[in-house]
Amino acid sequence: MPLDAPELYINRELSWIQFNRRVLEEAEDTRHPLLERVKFLSIFSSNLDEFMMIRVSGLRRQRARGVLEAPPDVMTPSEQLAAIGRELTPLVEAAGRCWQEEILPRLNEAGIRIHSYRSLPGEQQQALRTFFERRVFPVLTPMAFDVSHPFPFISNLSLNLAVIINDLRQGVVFSRVKVPLDILPRLVRIPEPEGKGEKTPEAALHHHFVFLEDLVASNLDLLFPGMEVVASYPFRVTRDADIEIEEDEAADLLTAIEEGVEHRRSGIPIRLELDRSVPAWVREILTTKFKLSQSQIYTPGGLIGMADLMELTAIDRPDLKDQPFLPAYPPSLSETESIFTAIRRHDILLYHPYDSFTPVIAFLQQAASDPDVLAIKMTLYRAGLNSPIVEALTNARLAGKQVTVLVELKARFDEENNILWARALEQAGVHVIYGLVGLKVHAKLAMIVRREGDDLVTYTHMGTGNYNAGTARVYTDLGLFTCDPAIGADAADLFNALTGYSRKTDYRRFLVAHGTMGTMRREFIALIDREIRRQETNGDGYIALKMNALVDKECIRALYQASSAGVTVDLQVRGICCLRPGIPGVSENITVTSIVGRFLEHSRIYYFHSGGDETVLSGSADLMPRNLDRRVEILFPIRDPRMREAAIRDILAVHLRDTARARRLLPDGSYERIRPDPGEEPLDTQRWMLAHRGIWHTDGE
Repeated sequence: MPLDAPELYINRELSWIQFNRRVLEEAEDTRHPLLERVKFLSIFSSNLDEFMMIRVSGLRRQRARGVLEAPPDVMTPSEQLAAIGRELTPLVEAAGRCWQEEILPRLNEAGIRIHSYRSLPGEQQQALRTFFERRVFPVLTPMAFDVSHPFPFISNLSLNLAVIINDLRQGVVFSRVKVPLDILPRLVRIPEPEGKGEKTPEAALHHHFVFLEDLVASNLDLLFPGMEVVASYPFRVTRDADIEIEEDEAADLLTAIEEGVEHRRSGIPIRLELDRSVPAWVREILTTKFKLSQSQIYTPGGLIGMADLMELTAIDRPDLKDQPFLPAYPPSLSETESIFTAIRRHDILLYHPYDSFTPVIAFLQQAASDPDVLAIKMTLYRAGLNSPIVEALTNARLAGKQVTVLVELKARFDEENNILWARALEQAGVHVIYGLVGLKVHAKLAMIVRREGDDLVTYTHMGTGNYNAGTARVYTDLGLFTCDPAIGADAADLFNALTGYSRKTDYRRFLVAHGTMGTMRREFIALIDREIRRQETNGDGYIALKMNALVDKECIRALYQASSAGVTVDLQVRGICCLRPGIPGVSENITVTSIVGRFLEHSRIYYFHSGGDETVLSGSADLMPRNLDRRVEILFPIRDPRMREAAIRDILAVHLRDTARARRLLPDGSYERIRPDPGEEPLDTQRWMLAHRGIWHTDGE
């Protein structure tokens, strides 16, 4: 069978749906504490919103314009959209059932109750009505729709009520009320009756809420005085939110990004979510006004916009959450010793969240105050809110250091945050680069130049994750500190290419993706070919790759060639995987697993055995065309022998043995849970990592 045959490739979008199915399965899994199940349900819904805004909208644009390049599976945009609809409909219904029939009843049993407004006793209804009058009513604006009022604009992902009113003069009329989720929480806590005194310990476990849309719907008489409110129905519109910028024509990239972000509110509608009780004539009005087909209408049968359920995880009920833990701190780092002294002794490998993110922050904080530090250069892709990283960079500039930061303005859905950080850094005097035309800078890299005697020494931090202290607590990511001169020189060369003009393609240690100048794909495939030659001569070829996504056709072909040559290939791909394992003569030597659990598996580890002359790479890049062709990425080697062995033995190999959270990809594109052998205890990798956190640290002596 030719290795470019369409049947050898799983469709990217359908593979993503399989991933989100695995997320939903975690919400259904009773082994998780209850509020953790709520978290997974929220993530499932949030993932789906983004999928519709970006991927489905992109397919619709392709269909409208005529697709230019078919995917490896050769499905047309129309075929993909039809298949997506078939897959998503039962999945959305399953999510609705999970909420209504599984999680909501158990929340009630646990004392977290979401009430219907009209089921509450009069005293509580009055307290909520008072809250409505003071906090909600002033920000509501009912928008009529009739011959003298045009159909109101409905912004992306806003929750709305379609209100039906019986007017004595006009008859039945239609109005829209936007639920103000931009300024109020979705879950409104029911006020405690006055004079009840302090809560008992038992009562403190109980939490009572109503949904904001229920509160609004139950008090519509205040918005429409003198009118008969017949009914109201929640609905939500999803719009095309992919920002298209003609960067070559943009005079100012920052302004262009700002305008693109604003466009998100008003993109073309691509999905309408309706309550199942909506009458046909109201549905017809909405469908017509948004110019949607029936295939774009979703009636989930449960709560619309379940991403908002994440609010429940803020409730102080530790008994309903995962047990907290204290991250490990590398023993080679001391509170009394400079971090630069520790790095000079040996490289330091961190594995978050099992390892503390504090050393990464300390790296920059100490650089800011160290009189011997002359310059700092780093990339920022997603810094998060109240960033200690940005604060350290600002302090470094105020202390007279030369500070250069590449802030990637095109980081999807973080554009507004990054614009704010870019402006704040510029105001402090930092030299800010906004990114590159035609490319996203996704590499995670920081370098510090320090004067030591008559020499200048470069200290480098490289990672798989963002410089974001918040996500470092929930994403699994690797980070490496080193003062290896070759890596420092590679970092300097790459920053020169990002901030100036350069056509450099040869790096000492890094594998670099940089548009047409990048060589990462070619060098990666060369490592696969090396393993094929090893298999042909010695019969012991082995490759193990852990990543977020595997989509790139050339890399998949190379892995098929390796399998055909007899190389054993273990792949762990958290999300999208377009490779089809287990096909005789093509991929029977390839196993693909995926872990979805408490933490988001985000690290990349690329291991090539080569008869014991082992190569381990890590970094920011997945094996996807966007990473290899349209982003600036790096993969860096873990060269210290003890550290490399620890990464293989204590991190990669353990993940590949998971029998509690892992699923195995089958040839048809579906997944099955991996079970332990009879009599064997299941291995939950993430729990094992928590119990053994820090085991990968080496003293380097």
